[in-house]
Amino acid sequence: MAGITAHETEQIAAANASGRTPVVFVHGLWLLPSSWNRWRAVFEEAGYSTLAPGWPDDPETVAEGNANPKAFASKSIKDVADHFDEVIRQLTVKPAVIGHSFGGLMTQILAGRGLSAASVAVDPAPFRGVLPLPLSALKAAAPVLSNPFNYNKAVPLTFKQFRYAFANAVSEEEAKELYETYAVPAPGEPLFQAAAANLNPWTEDKVDTRNPERGPLLILDGEMDNTVPWSIANASFKQQQKNSGVTEIAMIPGRGHSLTIDSGWRVVAETSLAFIQRFVHPGAIVAAPMATAQTS
Repeated sequence: MAGITAHETEQIAAANASGRTPVVFVHGLWLLPSSWNRWRAVFEEAGYSTLAPGWPDDPETVAEGNANPKAFASKSIKDVADHFDEVIRQLTVKPAVIGHSFGGLMTQILAGRGLSAASVAVDPAPFRGVLPLPLSALKAAAPVLSNPFNYNKAVPLTFKQFRYAFANAVSEEEAKELYETYAVPAPGEPLFQAAAANLNPWTEDKVDTRNPERGPLLILDGEMDNTVPWSIANASFKQQQKNSGVTEIAMIPGRGHSLTIDSGWRVVAETSLAFIQRFVHPGAIVAAPMATAQTS
């Protein structure tokens, strides 16, 4: 599995050279780093430097990803979290971290390792200890979980499946545009890991919610999200309240799982930005992470 790519190395170097506080964006399943492009512009205009690393072996473009779906296969939660861990430890300033869906889970894992100055988890996938399992979440995950042979495969969504899991709160026309613009296959393994997390005491799908170095955390959830309904987000929030740091949650009214990429993305981006600005100044120097890799 590939390490830090040349493109990621360039982003790290640019962030370190800028002298500004970095914001690291973490995408989730069925998306690529390019899904954060508009968010990066908003945060850079606010004075931050930004990075959007990929998951290990991510193709550069949606077209490349759909042409080569096998590139997405066989990535575990730990593989992805360790990759972002490695990227963050190359930064000279401790970053804020923002993630969506499984990226929201990764954000909490990284924060639990003490690697984030402030974090926003948008529609975050559940971790061990988060118990609700609504029917809509099971239906959204069914394209992967319905076939155990998908564990080591990359699984694309049909438009109908994408419409339910991501784009249920937008028009049919916008849903088709989002599907064509952003959707790529996704590894099955993380979904199987999440589904079994509460049955497996050795699961990789776990978060250190008590680390005092976690930093402030905001959980955002779309009111109409089928994939990560409010019950899951709120259960994650309750687990995170065990931390001594600031822990907040907010619902974004009338929004589904596509809230980071659809026509209402700016509201979510600006809500996230406002939270980060409360705790991390664009030019503030926060203690950088340790130079050695943390893989636990």
